[in-house]
This record gives sequence, structure tokens and C-alpha cells, in this order.
Amino acid sequence: MNFVLQRSRVCTLTYSVVLASLLLAAAQPSMAEDETTMTGTVASFSRNTLTLKSANGQYQLFVVDRNTRKPATLAQDSNVRVTSISGDEPGVRLAKQITAFDPSTANQTSSEGPVVPPEIRRVERDIERQALRFQLGVRAGVALDPELVLIGAQVQIGPFFSQDVFFRPNVEFAYGEVTALFALNPEVIYRLPMSSRQGRWSTYVGAGPGFNFLHQNFERTDGSGKRIDFGDFHSDVGLNILGGIRYRGGMFAELKTSVYSDPSPTLRLMVGYNF
Repeated sequence: MNFVLQRSRVCTLTYSVVLASLLLAAAQPSMAEDETTMTGTVASFSRNTLTLKSANGQYQLFVVDRNTRKPATLAQDSNVRVTSISGDEPGVRLAKQITAFDPSTANQTSSEGPVVPPEIRRVERDIERQALRFQLGVRAGVALDPELVLIGAQVQIGPFFSQDVFFRPNVEFAYGEVTALFALNPEVIYRLPMSSRQGRWSTYVGAGPGFNFLHQNFERTDGSGKRIDFGDFHSDVGLNILGGIRYRGGMFAELKTSVYSDPSPTLRLMVGYNF
């Protein structure tokens, strides 16, 4: 019976993650290899982004990753040529090659650079936040069977071994009518490679051990008006299996189940934010 229940939990989570992944894939624009070249002046740049101002005053944001061929150094106001392909959202392209030219025209001593539009600055900040190797986050939600209200905190570190693998330990506190839960979850998550790493939305799956400590407290009143307490404490170690979707700006939603663990919650539904 327990085996059937645990298998049902895993199947439910798997179907949910697959469905979310398919919906996300359908919502993502096609990343056709429409390679183009643009020449302009560097308005701003960082490890992960480059904003170019064209001769007619238009701004274009490029994502820079480990596969981008680029000069060892760049200077603001220098002239560059960027070869790129379309990204997974309008207004953002993926840089394949950045070539500096005519360095004598670069104004490296300028104290004031071009005024980059605020909407581009916002996307730059979101991309930089997503690329951080160390992130703190908070989470909240509900648990089912038993019914609980969840709050928690997490740390995301990485990537490790691959650009899509992260270590994400987290703690959760949950309270219900008769149950209190404390859970310690050293989990590993894997970003599904169905969109670019700096894309607006991405999906992930993960797993890891779950150390759960529960206290269940039942009280009733006898005929004389005295309260009788029926308290019970449980601790167990289970396997957490999870899937979720996250926004580049920091928000995420997650579905998690614990197998080989009883009486821990059957299912946890959470939303959170990474700073």
C-alpha cells in the first residue's frame, strides 16, 4: 500500500512538471538562427550583458555567455561590431561574437556615458541577478496531507559540474491544526535546457534528501473541564522530488513531494523569491 502511494506521488509530480514544461515550451518564441550583425557604440557592458547604441540612436541589449567570442577588454563608448542570433524574448539577442574596431575613436575618458533606457537597465539587472553564483531566497506555500501552511528560506549556490546544476539547501517551517513541521532539505536542482540560461522563464527539476521533524498534538476536554494532551513526535528521512518554474527577475513556483517518508506531507505547493 505504501509503495503504491509513493509511486502515485512521484507520478503526480512527474506529470505536473512535464505539463508545465510543455506549456512553457509552447509559450517560448522560436529561437531561429537569424544571425545578424550590428555596429555601434558600447553604452554599457558587464560580464553577462552588452548594450549597444547604433548610429541612429537605437539601443540593443545582448546577452553574453561563455560561448561568446569577445575582446579581453572593452571600454565604454568604444566602437564594436556584434554578431548575434535572436533570443527567447523580444528586444534581447544572444551575442555570438563581439569585435572591437577603430579603437582611436573610443572615448575612454568620458565621465558620462549614454543614457540607457530604464527598461533595458531593468533587464540588465535581472540578467545579472540570475547569473549570481550565490543567492538567498524566501518561500511560502501550503502542504497537503496533512494540511499545513509553509514558510522557509533557501540558499542557491552554483552552478557546479554543469552550467545548469545548482546546490539549493533550504529549510521549511510548517504549522497546521494539529501538526508542526521543521524540514531540512539539501537539494540539487537542474535547469531544463529548453530555453537560454538568461531567458525570461525557465523550468527545473530536482531531488535530494529531506530530514523532517514533526510534532502532532491532540487535545480534548474531559467531563470535569480538564484538558488531556495526546502529543506525538516523529522524525524521518525521505527523498524529495520536485519541479518548478522560475522567472529571471527572481520569482519562482514549485511543486514537491516526499517519498519513503511518513507522516511527512504528501505534496507541497510553494512560491518564492531569490534576491
